[in-house]
Amino acid sequence: MRGLTALALLLSVSLGCEDRSYRDIGAEINILTKRSDALVGPARDRLAGFHRRAIPQIETALHTASPTGKLNLIAALSAIHDEETVPILRHFAIYDSKAEIRNACEGLLKGWAVAPGPLGDAARAAIARMTDKRARGEGPLGVNPVVAK
Repeated sequence: MRGLTALALLLSVSLGCEDRSYRDIGAEINILTKRSDALVGPARDRLAGFHRRAIPQIETALHTASPTGKLNLIAALSAIHDEETVPILRHFAIYDSKAEIRNACEGLLKGWAVAPGPLGDAARAAIARMTDKRARGEGPLGVNPVVAK
């Protein structure tokens, strides 16, 4: 009986614990998208500590961030250093309206492409696909519009 009570207490305590990572990731992203001071570097490093768990929220934030915020978020993806970030970088390397952002994403992919293993493989495939899409005229509107035939 005493063992069952202890087990029930342990389960209730563990189920009551909340995973704060979503909020913590959001707080770090907020710093990266809103600031350009000495708080950015430590926030980027803390965000990288969340590894893959941070990637979906970073991707979402990239769509609405300022150019400076986007560069900070791209630096966070670089620090995470995971092949799951490659499709995001490829997308922004092709379609972002700012050349600075496109170049940052492409540069990161090219840097990773020389690496062996899954990250290098993914980066090389992304560069090939990016090159193909650009050759077909895909890119940001007003910069490299697709011409209808």
